[in-house]
Amino acid sequence: MAQDHSSDHNHHHHHHGDDGDGHGHHHGHENDRGWSGAVRYLRHAPDMWSSEINDAVLAALAPADGELVVDIGAGMGAGSMLASKRGATVLAVEPTPFLRRILQARARFDRSSGSVAVLDGAAEHLPVADASVDALWAVNSMHHWVDAEAAVVEIARVLRPAGRILLLDEDFGDPTHPDYERFGGDDAHKGPEHHGFSMVDVERIGGYFRDAGLASVRAEKRRFADRPALVVETA
Repeated sequence: MAQDHSSDHNHHHHHHGDDGDGHGHHHGHENDRGWSGAVRYLRHAPDMWSSEINDAVLAALAPADGELVVDIGAGMGAGSMLASKRGATVLAVEPTPFLRRILQARARFDRSSGSVAVLDGAAEHLPVADASVDALWAVNSMHHWVDAEAAVVEIARVLRPAGRILLLDEDFGDPTHPDYERFGGDDAHKGPEHHGFSMVDVERIGGYFRDAGLASVRAEKRRFADRPALVVETA
């Protein structure tokens, strides 16, 4: 069931609404806005609705009954819905109005889901109270971050002292990835960037977390769910 938790979890300068037609404050990367962004997301809708990589991330992070958790770049809710079914209260943060509307409808009509609050925000602007979050994740959304350092500062702000994080971008440019050919392979004009995926500097992001006081965070390229990935997680 979708709920409005913005008043409970809002940080004083982080929640900005929109009227659904592109007016108002915009979060996220400019490539995700407008009709072109909507068309691209519809092309990937099956993977955004549910996916093996989201299943694996939620299994590893293991949100528990009663925990407050955050899904950054929640999209159509592949991870948010799984977490809600485990009993967690989910703050689904999504900068794109089109995707928020889909997720709001999904949460409202899925009778098996628990508490999912769909919020306008981004990694750099989390509408979440300080030191309130038990677990936080992002799947294939780090490459959308406009300011990675600001995003890390925000994540460090909202996380409880014993909170858990798992941020993951699949490396679609790696020939060993099962979807390597699907995303263009070696074709320079139709590689991962053509589909909206760009490589993130995972070691640099790890450095930002250390600077923010989260020394237990490990950032590296490794295999996750039997595919190459850029992974940032609490040890």
